[in-house]
Amino acid sequence: MMRHIRLLTLMLLLVAGTALSLVVMSSVMASAASGVDANAQAALKKLYASVPAAKMVGGQAKAVLVFPRIVKAGLLIGGQYGDGALIKAGRIVGHYNSVAASYGLQAGAQAFGYALFLMNDKALEYLDKSDGWEIGVGPSIVIVDQGKAKTMTSTTLRDDVYAFIFSQKGLMAGLGIQGSKITKTSP
Repeated sequence: MMRHIRLLTLMLLLVAGTALSLVVMSSVMASAASGVDANAQAALKKLYASVPAAKMVGGQAKAVLVFPRIVKAGLLIGGQYGDGALIKAGRIVGHYNSVAASYGLQAGAQAFGYALFLMNDKALEYLDKSDGWEIGVGPSIVIVDQGKAKTMTSTTLRDDVYAFIFSQKGLMAGLGIQGSKITKTSP
């Protein structure tokens, strides 16, 4: 009889511990998502303040996918990862991650952020319906550097997606092949 009571007590503790773990994990995940939300909003605001062309493009975009911090490192084989948020009409409407792997002559580490301005329904629908977006497949992307930004006007915006890279820190040098994928992590 005593053995059954101990077994029942052990089972109840196990169930309670599992339930508590699930509650704590969901709380941690929600906290992490809210941190990404705040960081994404702040990064976009800073980008708009420092690059007038980004603000102009943002005014015409259907949505903006912001990855406030991507960390990249490698020595022959490399990788990068970061979490981001999709902002539509000023509100966070989804969470994504960006993962990449690379191979080649490379060495170093860096952190940076980037924002993808989704200019039309086609680009937004592709992001929504695809099981992860492989950069280089799907809608056309134009990476905007300082020179291109100076020549952009509201009438020259004809591509599906414009990418602005910002807050680069560190040093990463090399030549290689890279594959990058963006995947939705929550609605």
